[in-house]
Amino acid sequence: QVQLVESGGGLVQPGGSLRISCAASEFSLRDFSIGWFRQAPGKEREWVTCISRPGYTSYGDSVKGRFTISRDNAKDTVYLQMNSLKPEDTAVYYCAVDRTFPCTAQGTRYTYWGQGTQVTVSS
Repeated sequence: QVQLVESGGGLVQPGGSLRISCAASEFSLRDFSIGWFRQAPGKEREWVTCISRPGYTSYGDSVKGRFTISRDNAKDTVYLQMNSLKPEDTAVYYCAVDRTFPCTAQGTRYTYWGQGTQVTVSS
């Protein structure tokens, strides 16, 4: 059974940085597009960014220039580096697998989802 596991979330001060990771069991991420989404309390799920083979990336306007998605094929892990964090970035962050190329902001195109990792930006 495919399981995606996010890790690395936590509490960070405004202006700080955090890197979260996405790995999978019984599944290789390196062959697929991977997206990051987030959901804050009381708000709808928001697409953040995605990465496709061979390194195509796309970002939502709210994180462009601050967040960077990358993948380490040797570790079969996808990362989301988040810099200049703002309180409005506070949310549960989810990674998901998109079997299509290029990756998309449409959540319905994603097949597998992780359980999420909490990111809280607060002083």
